[in-house]
Amino acid sequence: MRMSSSLRWKIAMTTTAVCCAVAAALGILVHNVVAHQLLGEVRKDVDRELDYALSQYEYGTAHAGGSTALDPPGLPDPLRRLVARGLTGSMVGTQDGKPVMWAAGPADGRALAVWIPYGSTRDRLREIDTAILVSAVLAAGVVALAGLFLADRISRRLSTTAAVARRISAGDLDARVGFPSDGPGPGPRSRDEVRDVAHALDSMAASLQGRLEAEKRFTADVAHELRTPLTGSLAAAALLPEGRPKEMINDRLKALHLLTEDLLEISRLDSGVERADLARVELGRAVERAVASTRLIVSVRIERDAVVLTDRRRLDRILANLLVNADKHGQPPLEVNVTGPLVTVRDHGPGYPAELIERGPQRFRTGDPGRGRGHGLGLTIVAGQAAVLDITLGFANAPDGGAVTTLQLPVGRLPDGS
Repeated sequence: MRMSSSLRWKIAMTTTAVCCAVAAALGILVHNVVAHQLLGEVRKDVDRELDYALSQYEYGTAHAGGSTALDPPGLPDPLRRLVARGLTGSMVGTQDGKPVMWAAGPADGRALAVWIPYGSTRDRLREIDTAILVSAVLAAGVVALAGLFLADRISRRLSTTAAVARRISAGDLDARVGFPSDGPGPGPRSRDEVRDVAHALDSMAASLQGRLEAEKRFTADVAHELRTPLTGSLAAAALLPEGRPKEMINDRLKALHLLTEDLLEISRLDSGVERADLARVELGRAVERAVASTRLIVSVRIERDAVVLTDRRRLDRILANLLVNADKHGQPPLEVNVTGPLVTVRDHGPGYPAELIERGPQRFRTGDPGRGRGHGLGLTIVAGQAAVLDITLGFANAPDGGAVTTLQLPVGRLPDGS
């Protein structure tokens, strides 16, 4: 939401800034045009008065007084210097503290000047400037609101798309953005990049969901197809005479049987039909029993016991798989530590591969030849059973070497309130 809010305000502020810049440029342009026009009109009037005064002076009928005078004390110095060179000119100045438009010309070595009031023209320019400023502020406000509205629509759609993408990455492959498409009419379709991204995300999720469903069906079908011949093979192997060949055949068939059972368990976990039988369990004692059932040499330390809500059979399965994986791919000593609802399983081998830590367990892959060879289903089952029990699972490597797996078990009330 912070990202979408930032995008919304960035678009609104950018739109407002552009509007203000355009309004300022237009305001300056309008001010200059109007000021030039008004100033030109006043200058024409004062020049007309000056021409009349000069003509009257030539005929000897001019007289000082009113708004005409020879060398008046208020005449601006630039006009005096201009008249001294035998030229005429006009400019804005003051007379008796009031704004006027001056015009002056040479008359027998002296400056004949006329002036007319300029205050009303200056007031008109100020009124025009005020109107331009108010119009610019109103336009900027309207554009800012419109930009904020449009940016809010864009950011909300982007937020919805991002939320759906996060749901898909978390495993909810049924999530879809579902933005409507363009109408089926014959006219040209409008370009909407946000909708295109949402449709691409929906298509990707549907394709990914189809492939995963096909993989799940394939896994379940293979496991079911293998189960029957394996059962018959185990029964037939029992009829073989005792000896080393029988032991080798039985070992391979048992390994293949365990693989088939693992595949069936994964297919059930993938289908989402597994339900936990929750009960209050003393975590320390449950961990000790699970460790003892593996018959592995494991150091168990209970720093602080806790009563958690879990399915003990599934918890035993998780711990057994983790310890067997640590014994097979790691190095002793194997350690299990219980601190409240947190269980830590550690070995002192080469540690987990970076790919497993980053992406989690992937079936049929060990990720690192140094971790040994295997079908890679043990940790996949651990992740699936942990999801059923609402256990937060973490994979990491210890600073001094060794794979570290953490299990954060939920603590709370049972569904019946007990």
